[in-house]
Amino acid sequence: MRIFKNSALLLVVLYALAAAAQMQLPSGTLQRVEIKFAARLAGKPVACGAQYEGVGTKKSTVTPQDLRFFVSDIELLDANGKAVPVTLDQDGVWQYKSLTLIDLEDGKGACRNGNPAMHTGATGAVPAGNYSGLRFTVGVPFELDHISPLSAPSPLNMTAMFWSWQGGYKFIRAEVALAGNSANAAGPMVENKAPAHTEAPGDRSPRSSGFPVHVGSTGCASASPTTAPAAECKNPNRISVMLPDFDPAKDVVIFDLGKLLADSDVTTNTPNTAPGCMSGENDSDCIPIMKALGLSFRSVPASPQVVFYREAK
Repeated sequence: MRIFKNSALLLVVLYALAAAAQMQLPSGTLQRVEIKFAARLAGKPVACGAQYEGVGTKKSTVTPQDLRFFVSDIELLDANGKAVPVTLDQDGVWQYKSLTLIDLEDGKGACRNGNPAMHTGATGAVPAGNYSGLRFTVGVPFELDHISPLSAPSPLNMTAMFWSWQGGYKFIRAEVALAGNSANAAGPMVENKAPAHTEAPGDRSPRSSGFPVHVGSTGCASASPTTAPAAECKNPNRISVMLPDFDPAKDVVIFDLGKLLADSDVTTNTPNTAPGCMSGENDSDCIPIMKALGLSFRSVPASPQVVFYREAK
């Protein structure tokens, strides 16, 4: 018992000394880091069950149904602009290799088809130093994008974030329901298998089921939907985000759902296409969505993304 007490006391002393020395870490050591994420809609924090006015081109009132996205290859930038990879914690739940699933819905209210647990920050370590910038990719790396969720490690076993072996994962799953429609607020968005077609600009029809946005790779060539492609898809649709003035100790990465939907009419849908934007090349509803995300789409070239930005704590 005496030995145990002395050992325990020694551990306490060593822990205290280490804590006191954190401000003077020797060269070659690591420092902990957490990249925090949050969401905004109509200038307010996103909360499941809340209503938000002035969304989209028709200034519609909506309620969030889902907001999850994959982030990979996180890097911090030092004073010289050098990118330093963040080695993510392998927690067996939210983070795997260089990939993390950010989950900003709590499974309540209209988000009841989501998860009660949330994951609002990517945690890991970097070499000790001063960092003032952040770079990351929204999406799943190709080598992980087309594996089976039935045997994949967490968080890649999240079937709600998966399309097919051919198409891979949904990099972003962001959904809103139109407020005042109880059926919309109660159920999940359902993706239909609409036939491919070419619609005339402005050819739209009323809809009442809300507006889901599911972003992932398209134009993936393989023998069937249950076969993974051997090469990168025609449209990878991974989003590069660069925040040059980001302090990981003080700042938060914002996903702005309002900016994502700013140029979309969430009350109508292009006829004979999937609801909202499911990344289909035939869907004109995806044009403003892809533009906001900084992705090229059809004949519209890529422009700087506006959905992700820095906010001071």
